[in-house]
Amino acid sequence: MKAICKLAPAEGLTIHEVPEPTLRPGTVQVRVLRSSLCGTDMHIYRWDAWAQSRLKPPLIVGHEFCGVIEAVGEGVSGLKEGDFVAGESHLVCGHCTPCRLGQAHVCLNTQILGVDVDGCFAPRIVIPAQNAQRTDRRIPPEVATVQDPLGNAVHTVLSGEIAGKTVLITGCGAIGLFSIAVAKACGATQVLATEVLPHRIELAYQMGADTVYNPLQQDPAPAILRQTEGLGVDVALEMSGHPSAIPLITQTIRPGGRISLLGLFAEPLTLDLNALIFKGVEIHAIIGRRLYQTWEMMQALLLFGKLDVRPAITHQLPWYEYEHAFELMRTGEAGKVVLVWDEK
Repeated sequence: MKAICKLAPAEGLTIHEVPEPTLRPGTVQVRVLRSSLCGTDMHIYRWDAWAQSRLKPPLIVGHEFCGVIEAVGEGVSGLKEGDFVAGESHLVCGHCTPCRLGQAHVCLNTQILGVDVDGCFAPRIVIPAQNAQRTDRRIPPEVATVQDPLGNAVHTVLSGEIAGKTVLITGCGAIGLFSIAVAKACGATQVLATEVLPHRIELAYQMGADTVYNPLQQDPAPAILRQTEGLGVDVALEMSGHPSAIPLITQTIRPGGRISLLGLFAEPLTLDLNALIFKGVEIHAIIGRRLYQTWEMMQALLLFGKLDVRPAITHQLPWYEYEHAFELMRTGEAGKVVLVWDEK
């Protein structure tokens, strides 16, 4: 079968003929219907310092997908051929201390599809049965495939109280956009956001943002404080990974507020801890999704019409047009980009 691979330690990806994956006890084989691109895939494509430190080519890349189970390995229960599933990309051990404490999202032995082991940019993939999340067919494939990153948004937004709160979201990449919709779906009274790219600003409004500030055009802090009558926001969700977001949040979070940090920063930051301490804020560091509590909450929101993330899914392309997909990501002229799989 043909797959999108990182074959050598250099920039770019290649369509390459690879063997069919092998079914093993405890695993399922999934025929991929849709996969979606992530910022991690862009790091891999560019072969930046992080990718160089982590990947060992050759490797099939990609970690966000949905599909149909074609075969079930020995010892698997609860799943069957024909089930529609989405993939959880974190392969966890189940026996380290965090796993035993119900914190598998921070498993000490985590491996990631398309990073540490072969991923989903292929017509078929074999994964542990616990990583195949059965999904209601009323959820369309282009939405089902983004549940992995959508789960990050759900985890971040719901890491504290959200109903009745005023929320600031810094950065409107895909997860930031998803977070706007999740916050609104879960009862936030006002969602403010920051973003510099015009296309993403428009998407933020489509996802339900009340006000979006462009930091290149104005200092958002005075306007946010005016909009909150001088008190500041109840909740700040950092999604950008940009250093300027931290002083903005420090200035605009209200006393006793909650800060949840998901964005990853390329370099160490200066943080005014005293200002945050004297405000008595809660600070949450977020990684991934809770396995599998977040999936249950997310699918309930999607299935019962509380959450619509489709405006953020701006492109669906044939899988072999992956170069165009990465270019759309590079220019910022896209929200979430989905690849459609067939046997070509």
